[in-house]
Amino acid sequence: MPILIIVRHGQSTWNLENRFTGEVDVDLTPLGEEEAKKAGRLLKPYSFDKAYTSVLKRAIHSLDIILKETGKIHIPVIRTPALNERNYGDLQGLNKTETEKKYGASQVLLWRRSFDVAPPHGESLKNTYDRVVPYYTKEIAPDLKDGKNVLVVAHGNSLRALMMYLENRSQEEIVNLNLATGVPRVYELDNDLHIAKTHYVQ
Repeated sequence: MPILIIVRHGQSTWNLENRFTGEVDVDLTPLGEEEAKKAGRLLKPYSFDKAYTSVLKRAIHSLDIILKETGKIHIPVIRTPALNERNYGDLQGLNKTETEKKYGASQVLLWRRSFDVAPPHGESLKNTYDRVVPYYTKEIAPDLKDGKNVLVVAHGNSLRALMMYLENRSQEEIVNLNLATGVPRVYELDNDLHIAKTHYVQ
């Protein structure tokens, strides 16, 4: 039975500053590095054969730390923009609290959490889903079907989109789904890649 492990990158500098980050390429904070180290320590008992990440440094850096902590630095690593964070458009770089004051909390919540409403000149979660899921089915799923255990280190929204697909969650359910930084989620899959068991490792 193959295993898929997903991890959201550790805290980034703009997470700390409460800014919309999106596809802006910021790095980890010292706490983010520690979160990635903790994730690596938690994943030491697990075996994985291949890793996927985005092309953004906060995810790449987190994966590098995790692989070092687990002693699996020699496994193949694939970097792809398909796993990038969703593009927040005109909101990127803005402080979230100030943005709520400008546009209203309900509008900002709609941009952040709804499935198909995009911020100005940005991506909705649906847009993100439409690039993440086809990549998963074309590239990652065949590895799992071959019996490989796979680690994916990416971003809050790209992983929410993947969770929505894997766990068959509705548009209403996905609104309240949040993935904490640096906390691994493990999917134990059957040979048809249906979920046999899933849990967080903490």
